[in-house]
Amino acid sequence: MKKLSLFVCVALAMFSVSNAWGQECPVAAAQKACPSTQMVSVNQDEKDIVDTAVGAEGFKTLVAAVKAAGLVEVLKGDGPFTVFAPTDEAFAKLPKETLESLLKPENKDKLVAILKYHIVAGNVMAEDVVDLKEAKTVEGSDVKIEVKDGNVILNGNSKVVKTDIKCKNGVIHVIDTVILPPAE
Repeated sequence: MKKLSLFVCVALAMFSVSNAWGQECPVAAAQKACPSTQMVSVNQDEKDIVDTAVGAEGFKTLVAAVKAAGLVEVLKGDGPFTVFAPTDEAFAKLPKETLESLLKPENKDKLVAILKYHIVAGNVMAEDVVDLKEAKTVEGSDVKIEVKDGNVILNGNSKVVKTDIKCKNGVIHVIDTVILPPAE
C-alpha cells in the first residue's frame, strides 16, 4: 500500500509539475535545446520522477490511474525514463465509462499497459524528440512522433504542451491527450 501511495503521488506530480516548472515549447525552441523549459525555482535534477511528482497538484485522474496500476517502482527506478504525462483534461477526453472501467481491479493489466505506453526508456529531451519518427515504449509498442505546425504530436493526435521537466532519473513531457497502445 505504501508503494501504491507513493506512485499516486508521483503521477500527480508528473502532471502538476508542468504548471510549476515546464514551459510551453514549440518545435523551433525545442531545436535550440528549449532554453525556456528550465526549472523555475526548484532543482528537480536532485529528485526522481516520483519525488518530483509528489509536489505537484491538479492531476487527480492520473494519480488515480497510477494508484490503481501500482506502478510506483517503475518510476522510482534508476531509469533514465522519459514520461509523456497526460493532463486531467487529456483524461477527460476519454469516454467516462472507459476511464471508470480501467480503474477497476479486474482491468489492472490493461491500465498498466496504457500507463507504460506513456514511458520511454532513456532521456529523450525536447531537442531529441523533434528528430524522431517513433520511440519504443516500456509497454513494448512504438509511439509515433511527428512535427505538425510547429508542434510535436504523438500518434497523430496528442500534442506535447510542456517539455523537459528534468529529474535525476529522467524527464517529463506533458501531453494533451492520452495515447493508447495499438490494439492486439
